[in-house]
Amino acid sequence: MRTPSGIDCSYFYGDYFRGRTVEECRLLKTAGQDWSPDLCKTCPIPGIVRANACEHLQLKASVARPFSAMFMRRVQIAAYCSKTKRNVQEPHIGCGECHPIPPIFDVKK
Repeated sequence: MRTPSGIDCSYFYGDYFRGRTVEECRLLKTAGQDWSPDLCKTCPIPGIVRANACEHLQLKASVARPFSAMFMRRVQIAAYCSKTKRNVQEPHIGCGECHPIPPIFDVKK
């Protein structure tokens, strides 16, 4: 569904039937975090989902206020691979074992 910032996100839910205006982020809701529409502007989740479609990747979101952005809250993501049972450092790429890079992209010496 399209977020208030105009990006498609599978975790965003909006119910506008017969005048209702219910909007929520289901990933933040499961983590027990408060959501507001301004979080969708800088949220990395839609980009991660577009870049990595691995079914073993589990995302956990939290809302934090980084030191560089004093007045803005931002969504921070922690990723975990359920197949290899370890944390994923770069969620856009994945753990590297579920979907190995094809040999055509290897750097030759």
